[in-house]
Amino acid sequence: MTASNLTIKHQQSLGGITPEQWNNLNIQQNPFLQHEFLYGLETTNCLEPEGWLPRHITVEAEGELVAALPLYLRTNSYGEFVFDWAWADAYERAGGNYYPKLVSAIPFTPVRGQRLLVNGDKTDATLIRDLIIKQLLESAESANISSFHCLFPADDDSQVFKEHDFLARKGFQFHWHNKGYRDFQDFLDSLTSKKRKQILRERKQSIESGVEVEVLSGAEISDSQWHTFYDFYCSTFHKRWGNPRLTLDFFKLLSDKMPSSTLLILAKKDGNYVAGAFAMLSKDTLYGRHWGCSRQLPFLHFELCYYQTIDYCIKNGLQTLDAGVQGEHKLSRGFDPVPTWSCHWIKHEGFRDVIENFLVRETKEIDFYIDELNKHLPYKIKE
Repeated sequence: MTASNLTIKHQQSLGGITPEQWNNLNIQQNPFLQHEFLYGLETTNCLEPEGWLPRHITVEAEGELVAALPLYLRTNSYGEFVFDWAWADAYERAGGNYYPKLVSAIPFTPVRGQRLLVNGDKTDATLIRDLIIKQLLESAESANISSFHCLFPADDDSQVFKEHDFLARKGFQFHWHNKGYRDFQDFLDSLTSKKRKQILRERKQSIESGVEVEVLSGAEISDSQWHTFYDFYCSTFHKRWGNPRLTLDFFKLLSDKMPSSTLLILAKKDGNYVAGAFAMLSKDTLYGRHWGCSRQLPFLHFELCYYQTIDYCIKNGLQTLDAGVQGEHKLSRGFDPVPTWSCHWIKHEGFRDVIENFLVRETKEIDFYIDELNKHLPYKIKE
């Protein structure tokens, strides 16, 4: 197969692509890359109000979709979780226009995964990836786009972008890993005495506050429960970040279109719901995403977002709990620091050099910090 046999298109919506066509490219079955999730964001008014404009690149061979790059034109940097506000400020103070920019990412979702989606059984994967990147850069140049950013790519995609001379930026998250635990107590037994007692004390106070917990899969979640959780979700955003990014219709769509990948954990006290945590599932990972409450109760956030989700992973044989960005407090509760990457193309050579120098220094700081965190893991030291 040669490039002349392939057709490249720029898609301003996933509406023209069937779920089956797109999902066949999602080899790892990442729930956030499913057509239902990404197109759901489009159709429930989550994207355009927040400046996420679809510009996906697709590749067809004889009319069959064989590859794609999820891609968005961005008019700001909200909801990306790889923070480049300082870059934008410096670029514009120097007289340039940083926005719009191009971003390959899952909107509002700091989850690692494939970005260069290629069906290797149908075509030459290396040829296709090179072709997509070539098309991406040609489009950016012709539209006078300042930059392109690939956020939280899988390791093999990161390597491809690095080989094309993209700048690499290192970050980290905290993930919990299932080490073959039989149950939650087995997990606790792997911790030092101090950390084990801390978790037991926190769970005891949560239970003694009279809270009852419900764990619901997507098909079990009623409209009224989604309404209740959405109020919690909105209250968190209003307190911390402003307007909520996701709509109620989007959450309800997940129950309908992706029931086996959707999880809701609700807490009830005195017959009324007081808090909730929303998560997504893949075949081996639970992704904790959003939390909210109507009243503050002792350690309820930890109970719903960490202890209930860890317990769920153990009971269901899941290997990883990805609880999102930030939160050094996760370390003492059994989470490990895990490196993440983003890859960046900067059009202006002088500005690119400045960013590259910054990333060299930043990477050293990240490496040092991860090393320090690893010295304070809560697990027993094996003899």
